[in-house]
Amino acid sequence: MRRSRWWAGRGAGWGIALWLAGLIACGLLVARTPVTADLSAFLPRSPSPAQQLLVDQLRDGVVSRLILVAIEGDAPDRLTGLSRGLAARLRGNPLVATVENGERTGRGADGAYLWSNRYLLSPAVTPDRFTADGLRQALENDLRLLQSPAGMFLKQALPADPTAEILRLTDRMLDGAAGPASRDGVWVSPDGARALLLVQTTAPGFDLDAQQKTLDLIQGAFDQVRGTDDAARLVMTGPGVFSVQTRDRIEADATRASITATLLVAGVMLLVYRSLRVLALSLLPAATGALAGVAAVGLGFGTVHGITLGFGVTLLGESVDYAIYLFTQTQPGSPARRTLLRIWPTLLLGVATSIVGFGAMLVSSFSGLAQLGLFSITGLLVALAVTRWVLPALLPEGYSTERPARLAPVLTALTGAAPALRLPLAAATLLSLAWLVHQGPAVWSAELSSLSPVAEADQTLDEALRRDLGAPDAGHLLVTGGATADEALVAAERLAAPLEALARDRLIAGYDSPALTLPSQATQRARQAALPPPDTLRAALNEALQGLPFRPDAFAPFLTDVEKARTMPLLTPASLDGTSMKLKLDSLLVRNGDGWTAMLPLRGVSDPQALAARVAGEVAARGAVLLNLKEESDHLYRTYRQEALTLAVLGAAAITLLLAAALRSLRSLVMAVMPLAAAVVVTMAILTALGQALSIFHLVGLLLVVGVGSNYSLLFERREPSAALRERTVASVAIANLCTVIGFGTLAFSGIPVLQGIGMTVAIGAFLSLAFAAVLSRQDTAAAREAEGHA
Repeated sequence: MRRSRWWAGRGAGWGIALWLAGLIACGLLVARTPVTADLSAFLPRSPSPAQQLLVDQLRDGVVSRLILVAIEGDAPDRLTGLSRGLAARLRGNPLVATVENGERTGRGADGAYLWSNRYLLSPAVTPDRFTADGLRQALENDLRLLQSPAGMFLKQALPADPTAEILRLTDRMLDGAAGPASRDGVWVSPDGARALLLVQTTAPGFDLDAQQKTLDLIQGAFDQVRGTDDAARLVMTGPGVFSVQTRDRIEADATRASITATLLVAGVMLLVYRSLRVLALSLLPAATGALAGVAAVGLGFGTVHGITLGFGVTLLGESVDYAIYLFTQTQPGSPARRTLLRIWPTLLLGVATSIVGFGAMLVSSFSGLAQLGLFSITGLLVALAVTRWVLPALLPEGYSTERPARLAPVLTALTGAAPALRLPLAAATLLSLAWLVHQGPAVWSAELSSLSPVAEADQTLDEALRRDLGAPDAGHLLVTGGATADEALVAAERLAAPLEALARDRLIAGYDSPALTLPSQATQRARQAALPPPDTLRAALNEALQGLPFRPDAFAPFLTDVEKARTMPLLTPASLDGTSMKLKLDSLLVRNGDGWTAMLPLRGVSDPQALAARVAGEVAARGAVLLNLKEESDHLYRTYRQEALTLAVLGAAAITLLLAAALRSLRSLVMAVMPLAAAVVVTMAILTALGQALSIFHLVGLLLVVGVGSNYSLLFERREPSAALRERTVASVAIANLCTVIGFGTLAFSGIPVLQGIGMTVAIGAFLSLAFAAVLSRQDTAAAREAEGHA
């Protein structure tokens, strides 16, 4: 006996040493693991080319870099003044690529690029344009424009640009930004209640730290411009704003839920066990499991998503159960190690069912779902190991519980009466099933936006500002490409004619193209070739000036600039360095594997189906792909949901096979599975009746219900050697269920929709699993008492 105790003590020492070493290692890993709120983490790891394009746009596209800014709450003149002041302070900051508020300022580098290279950029440069007739027509048009409001600008440029190439280029650039209403040259909302700005960040949308700095910069600049007048308010939306807000909200919600759940669970444990030491020990497996789960995700994926982190609090609800089963079922005079040996097979089977369920998520092609699976599996395994090899060594010698036993007769009486509710349970399950069948596919959300952690109020504000600004809404893209960047530009230029035809037919309001910013080398050469030599151009100009009120020598700068353009080196991407148009080019012309992709955003698509038909029939558009980002994202989500459903079904089948192999009794298997199935069906019916459209995260919650609920069913089904132990088992399951409902219930009050969905699903499902397990359990209490009497 003494030798056995010596070995047990030595084994416990090794267990504690390994546990402490693991805590240190996990702590170091977690400290080095960055947290992300990037939605693309929940998109496929190996997407199709179109899906990859969508993922890139979400992570790094021009849309992901936009911050929509509005100033409101003051008089209209004051708002426009604040807009000018704010834009002036932001322009030139390295964190900001561009600031647009309707003013024709802040385009110094861009203007210089357009002016210096106007003859290579303008699509109007053709040989006919520089003949005597072409120049005569241009000069006569200039005379008309000089009488118009644009005359002031033209008067300055006329000596060097009588063909008005710069006007054509600036009009083309402003064409896509002509949407917002304007007051005194500054963008405002249609009702004039907001002054509007569009800020493009230099950092990509997924760089949350840089996005946070940019938001702080904008807010700080606004505070300086506003001064002591605090009537005006600044509001901002956009992908970067949402990502930063989501990260902060997830951290705040996870912290708040963790503290609330810990305090409530601690209160329950103190009420039950009346011991601070036991309270601390009961939380040890859950805390260690959560730490190990985050460390495993960081090690496996490099980052941990905020949703996964917020999910950590839910682990408290299940993993704290193991300590409760151990403490509550340890009787006076019987060491905790003996209790562990008795309940270990059941605990092991319960954890195995959870792992099998989450294992289906682990093999998902969606990294966010795989993160949740790895986190849960690691956390549960570590929590169980701590319960098995660490807790017994830390428990006081001769520890046992008395107080839970006082609750046991009442709880046992309740469970004893529960089977009378079998018929109502069957009716409720059938009614729920009928409700779900009646709802059909509508019970599942079909849109990617259901995964969004952004609050509904913020989405509404974003939609309002986008509508006012006419900002890109990630709608339709025409995508083409080539082996090199220049070949991709050539392919984009081939689409110009059909796109102009679509605009004339009002199927689209307009389009953008990387070739408008940087024409292909062939196009630039053709435009250079269209420019005549100096003598030829001078002769043509003199002939064109006959009879017109211009001095013969007034256009000397024009002759100089044309000759310079005719012989200048061709433009390359490096020519755009220092301009905001470089970012635009980089966003629309991207390397894609071994080739290059050119993206042409389409504005104002009036009839998507007719547009698709026209594009399919255009010879010049062959090889190009019309991408409806909204439709593609929803298709992606449906694929995502289908894969998750398939994995969930496979996981459920694997759990059933595992239980069948372990229980080796059809009746026991049925009694273990029926409460889980009923709980899942009724939970889904309750959630949909409450108006929730089920998403992937509800599915994750249902998997947790199966994992937690299987423990209840197995413990209820396990035959105990005595009535006292039976009562303690019932008490331990009830206490564990209360802690689980508290743990997940706190998430149900989260402001993050996905965390709320998981919390509500598991809180309802776990309670129903316990209730249904009691209703459907076998009544062997009398036999147990009889056995105790014989003993």
